Amino acid sequence: MTRAAPRVRLRRAYEPPDPADGLRVLVDRLWPRGLAKADAHVDEWPKSVTPSTGLRRWFHAADGPPDEVFREFRRRYEAELAAPEAAEALERVRALARQGALTLLTAAREPERSHASVLRDLLGTD
Repeated sequence: MTRAAPRVRLRRAYEPPDPADGLRVLVDRLWPRGLAKADAHVDEWPKSVTPSTGLRRWFHAADGPPDEVFREFRRRYEAELAAPEAAEALERVRALARQGALTLLTAAREPERSHASVLRDLLGTD
């Protein structure tokens, strides 16, 4: 019997909660601007799985073809996630995903081209 992959969704933190969200996990290092904590309905906020400030700044300032920049960002971010504290936090989020529906929340304008999509991909693997 094969196990189903964890069901992990990406959503912008500014979108209203959806009953299908399951557990809502904010994956940004900084709280989303203008979003009241009471309106966010965030269940977990594991800051140690977020990209470092240096990596975030590099990504937003990087010049080059977008696909190449994102590939390099992914490589650097996955290296950061291999550090002990981040790896432990990532495993905790992975365990939460195994329990049921989980939604990764981010303030990024394009969640599919952000660290949140890298996390989603990593959560789908064991």
